[in-house]
Amino acid sequence: MEAAFFDLDKTVIARASLAAYGPALHKAGYLSAPMALRAAWGQLLFRFFGADENSMDRARRTALKLAAGWEQEGLRRLVNEHLTYVIEPIVYDEALDLLNHHREQGRLLVLVSASPAEIVQPLANHLGVDEFIATTATIDANGRYTGEVEFYAQGPGKAEAIRKLAEEKGIDLTNSWAYSDSVTDLPLLETVGNPVAVNPDRALRKEATQREWEIQEFARPVALGQRIPIERSHLLAALGTVGCLLGVGLFIRRMTRPKKR
Repeated sequence: MEAAFFDLDKTVIARASLAAYGPALHKAGYLSAPMALRAAWGQLLFRFFGADENSMDRARRTALKLAAGWEQEGLRRLVNEHLTYVIEPIVYDEALDLLNHHREQGRLLVLVSASPAEIVQPLANHLGVDEFIATTATIDANGRYTGEVEFYAQGPGKAEAIRKLAEEKGIDLTNSWAYSDSVTDLPLLETVGNPVAVNPDRALRKEATQREWEIQEFARPVALGQRIPIERSHLLAALGTVGCLLGVGLFIRRMTRPKKR
């Protein structure tokens, strides 16, 4: 059996998934306004400058600490309810084409991400992939996050998880494919016989060029509902949330507008 492994952030979707949920987490009371602003700023840095292994590691570990005390089930519910307006509009059309291509070739489709499983699993289900690998947080007896991590799907961790999955499923890694944008995923790309750099950061582009790996540029985020049917109830909830956010924005604008003298 052959497989196709897809990194998530800036490979399948055009933004960092964890940061994309910042506004929704803030509205639900999980994040304070300064924390939400930091998430937005981190997203801008990630989008325009990429991220090295150390900065990504710090960001995710900080997120895990912030989550300490949150109920896992509550976060799962929030992610599912907001999937259609947070993630649905930013999936790369080219990634969907590749997923369909590998599906037609009979390859196992695997989404691989350092983001928490609670964020990755709903999108994996929505995309119809066969398996997913994601960071797993430690949960206490009351179903709350402890702030610690059970498995960190980053760098060598991704490669280790892929080799374990290959052993379990009988996957031929030599004839399998992997797609990623970041140099932190070199261990992932080196695990397969057909590595592809997608929208690569500067360091990965250099590595891919030197190793003569294929490089692809994804540039067409598409509304996922145009390609894959979405749950209407989720869409209605998303529209309601967007309406509330717009209303708050207009209220703040009116309150801060200088009064005419």
